[in-house]
Amino acid sequence: MTISRLALGVATFFCSGALVLADGHAVGDDVIAAQRAALAAETAGKGYGPQSPRDLNTLTGNNARAFAAAPAYTEMNLCNIHFHEGAEHSGGNFTTYNGNGDGTGYNSGFAYDGTLTDAELAPVDYPVGPTGKKGALEPGDTIEVHYVHTTAQITPGPTLGACLTDQIINPQLRVETQVFVLVNDAAAADFVDLTRVDVVGGYHQAVNLPSDTGAPITYDGSTTGPDYNEKASPIQVSWSVRPEVKKVHIGSVAEWMKANIFDERKAHGVRNLVVNPDLISNIDS
Repeated sequence: MTISRLALGVATFFCSGALVLADGHAVGDDVIAAQRAALAAETAGKGYGPQSPRDLNTLTGNNARAFAAAPAYTEMNLCNIHFHEGAEHSGGNFTTYNGNGDGTGYNSGFAYDGTLTDAELAPVDYPVGPTGKKGALEPGDTIEVHYVHTTAQITPGPTLGACLTDQIINPQLRVETQVFVLVNDAAAADFVDLTRVDVVGGYHQAVNLPSDTGAPITYDGSTTGPDYNEKASPIQVSWSVRPEVKKVHIGSVAEWMKANIFDERKAHGVRNLVVNPDLISNIDS
């Protein structure tokens, strides 16, 4: 990886490297409050742009760091796909809080608000992600998938590094976002199909990106992940978050994690919802 990419914080784009709560129990509200206080102190008066994730029902914010919206994703290159355990955003029909989790982004976030059948929730006899609590999945879990797009000329691959080039180290970035709930039902959507990448009109595209889950909510924000719970992301992102949850067959997620061009093998943790008005911008309703 080149020095220019490292300078943009590639290593902290996704949610790795945080310490784990040893016993796996949920941390108290005081821990999350302390993380938010540290974020506020670290960013006060320094000019950081609006941050992500956020409550999509909160339409106003005080952050005035403006930047041009990225083009439509159909006019950009799909550079990376990854997903988080629990929805990072709250909105649409994913507003049920999973709890504080371990304080490092796992067992937290937001869940699908709807109900599932006993058959959809039936356990599976194969692992979905790593064994243990961090990144392992089971039927009924909610995931937020990030289809990351760039204006740079790239080949899709692992991490934000695939979205940058030495020729353009500050491309525009757009994240097309879809929240899924995992079900034990082979008739549900197939994650391998949902993440298939082909070249269309000269651009790398996720050709089966859902188009039946509501008009996306768009806003100015940043990269995410729990590495940014106590500091701000310096990378600007145009977000498009679909408000409706789609059911996906958990077995297809397991298959995708066995082999994919993005080298994704587990669910990532979530960043705390950003609630500080100074760190979010207005959403145009």
